[in-house]
Amino acid sequence: MTFVAISFFLLMLLGMPIGYVLGIAGVIGMWTIDPGGRFFPMAAERFFAGLDLFTFLAMPFFILAGEIMNRSGITDRLIDLADSLVGYMRGGMAHTNMVASVMFAGLSGAATADAAAFGNTLVPAMVKKGYSRPFACAVTAAGSIIGPTIPPSNLMIIYGSLMGVSIAGLFAAGILPGLLICLVCMAVIRGMANRLGLPKAEGRPSLLAIMRAFKDGFAALLMPVMILGAILGGVTTPTEAAAIAVLYALVMGVFVYRKVSWHDLSEMLIRTARITGIVFLIIASASILGWWMTFNQLPQAIAAAFMTVSDNPAVIVALILSLLLFIGMFMDINAMLIILAPVLAPLTVSIGMEPIHAGIMIILALNISLMTPPVGACLFVLASVTGERIDKIAQALWPFLIAEIGVLFLVAYWPSVTLFVPRLMGLVN
Repeated sequence: MTFVAISFFLLMLLGMPIGYVLGIAGVIGMWTIDPGGRFFPMAAERFFAGLDLFTFLAMPFFILAGEIMNRSGITDRLIDLADSLVGYMRGGMAHTNMVASVMFAGLSGAATADAAAFGNTLVPAMVKKGYSRPFACAVTAAGSIIGPTIPPSNLMIIYGSLMGVSIAGLFAAGILPGLLICLVCMAVIRGMANRLGLPKAEGRPSLLAIMRAFKDGFAALLMPVMILGAILGGVTTPTEAAAIAVLYALVMGVFVYRKVSWHDLSEMLIRTARITGIVFLIIASASILGWWMTFNQLPQAIAAAFMTVSDNPAVIVALILSLLLFIGMFMDINAMLIILAPVLAPLTVSIGMEPIHAGIMIILALNISLMTPPVGACLFVLASVTGERIDKIAQALWPFLIAEIGVLFLVAYWPSVTLFVPRLMGLVN
């Protein structure tokens, strides 16, 4: 067991891609069980079995739909709509960034996509208006985690598929926490506005300007409503809804907005295949390591270790969140989800948490780790897109990070925040 752990962290320190690290560590684990190689053939079996879930097909469809909608110029339309609603406030472009993140969340479902899109568009615009580049990047990073919190969310698809939890229920449960993150971050911006001397627009937009912006962005706003309505209404499965989203995005991009060519489509298909391939490699490889952990009863051992600290549910929840936030500073969130969810989910059930509530808590903690140094993926995306140094972005990010961790603990200890919408939809008792 120690040899597997040493191999795992040594390979990570050497910079090997996490998908390979997980697979090699899993195979080494099988070798420690039986050096004769009796378990080696199971590695290939576990690799393919880890991907043998129909719901995983939703991921590449949602990724492709987001790519098409983004290429269609939808991002600019959503920014214009958000700006017409909140841009008049002090620090208006920072508020616009947050509101646009909520709107964009329904298209991409990925924090890095949000960070890349707004890093290319809103950050330069904010700098031009007088915002410092680190602050503009920090606002974008803070808003980017709204993407995988508000449905559709790739993390929710993975979690629901692996743990047997309703993906529709997770989608519904993520709506209020995502909106709460937006509101809390906007409160942080307002609190910092006077101290930082953030710019303020000259006046409110006219009703006509708001209506025009809403008209231009209506098609983009309709897609998440259509997806969620179909899934939550029981009309389609998440995979079928994702395929419909691709068709809708194609029609809008090719025939309505006329911004997507067939050459663009081939590029987007290649990009989608690359992103999906990376995620699926992590999932498949982690299933090998997961089998080894289950064989050695590590989930039971970790749960027992938690229970020895305290049998108080509130303390155990705090320990779970602390563990996720700490490990999230150093590990890819997809790998974390696949390795730790089978360990932590049964523990949350044992202390009486509703599975959907526990799932949203775990997913939100992982989302926050996307913006924590030194391995926060959104920080690296923004640094590469804007040219700003990661340490400066991280320094400006602290007020937002503390606020979002506060939201995480609120979600963890107040179940109604996550369960109100699923109960309203009849998805949870």
